[in-house]
Amino acid sequence: MMEVPKEDDEPHGRRSIDVANHRFPFCIVWSPLPVITWLIPFIGHMGIADSNGVIYDFAGPYSIGEDNFAFGQPTRYLQLSLPASISEDAWDEGVRKGCDVYKKRMHNLCCDNCHSHVARCLNSMAYPCVWGQHWNMIVLCFYCLFFGKFVNLQGFLLTWGPFVVIMAIVLLSVLVH
Repeated sequence: MMEVPKEDDEPHGRRSIDVANHRFPFCIVWSPLPVITWLIPFIGHMGIADSNGVIYDFAGPYSIGEDNFAFGQPTRYLQLSLPASISEDAWDEGVRKGCDVYKKRMHNLCCDNCHSHVARCLNSMAYPCVWGQHWNMIVLCFYCLFFGKFVNLQGFLLTWGPFVVIMAIVLLSVLVH
């Protein structure tokens, strides 16, 4: 019989994803925004999870969601590896600091939004940025687009299905006329 590893046995900054229970430790998570994602499928709602997998998101003006992702459960995730310089406690502290800042902020769809909140969390913990010196909403958008994983087939369909249907209707209407 295979032995299940204990939490303490897992490598630094790696814990198992538990999609069924919505636990995404050390992850950036993403879900589609109705209508917006249907038209532009790489734009969606973003959050960040602590070391236990609890998701935090800038859900609206002066509001941080905790364990209640604003636009439904994540359809994509990107688990980050902790560099040796960042402890699990430092990760959680970075998430907390970002949340403390954003629970006092007005939400702006274009420039101070859920992506900005995640960037603030990563910058607060000094997580190394993949492009440039500091995390920002553009870097996060493309990083998750290219490297994020879908939680399952349903996550893929919820993200891309409406866009494909709309484009098919547009294409058919153009071809018919």
